[in-house]
Amino acid sequence: MPVRGVTDQLSGVANQASEMERLRDEVRRLQAELSRREREAIDTERQLEIYALDMREICRQQRSRAQMMGNGYRATVTALANAVEARDRYTGKHAERVAAYGMEIVSKVDTHLADDPSTEFGFLLHDVGKVGIADAILLKDGPLSRRERALMQQHPIIGETIVHDFLGDGTVLVRSHHERWDGKGYPDKMGGDEIPLAARVFAVADVLDALTSDRPYRPASPVWEARAMIIAQSGRHFDPVAIEAFESITDERFLAIGAAFR
Repeated sequence: MPVRGVTDQLSGVANQASEMERLRDEVRRLQAELSRREREAIDTERQLEIYALDMREICRQQRSRAQMMGNGYRATVTALANAVEARDRYTGKHAERVAAYGMEIVSKVDTHLADDPSTEFGFLLHDVGKVGIADAILLKDGPLSRRERALMQQHPIIGETIVHDFLGDGTVLVRSHHERWDGKGYPDKMGGDEIPLAARVFAVADVLDALTSDRPYRPASPVWEARAMIIAQSGRHFDPVAIEAFESITDERFLAIGAAFR
């Protein structure tokens, strides 16, 4: 075969190899894009289940370690609460503040409940279920859609799933901390004395912290003003017994508690 013919043949082979490599690259790119889209298409509820199962396993491991460390259990729970809050750029130390507010109020309502460690742990871990809420919903700047709100309102149920193996009586607080005295809360629409006492107390502490903390859409209210708004909701949003205990605590005491966790 003439030299030129061999050269042309080799050139053709090289071109074919180059084209094959280009096609392989394109196939790999398409496969990667398909995989990415499949991951994005995973149903949100399935993601919640995965998050909850993962966090539940972490909690089991932490429980085992904490039982061996004794006094380290509270530190473990606090660290877990702070890890949950690290996803939210606005709440910083909310769990510790609201737990301290809640313990102050519950001590005026039921000393046995206040002495039960699971009460404080429940206060600290009330929002642990938010690990199962997508960032697109949890960190959304604008109002949530109806579907997004429904998903957000699943976080108490997800939280109950996570903690029920190790939190004892505090588990009911995690599930019920967004219930209202008038039955208009979630997730179970419980009302009045149906709501666990610790959750009724917690609701007061939670709103106090929300009102006295800065938000992107409003500045923090002074403690005295926030307390007046909460007291006005006695018998509607809040348990009158919890409000009576709340009223017995001074503004100065709540200010001191809040300052300790800012």
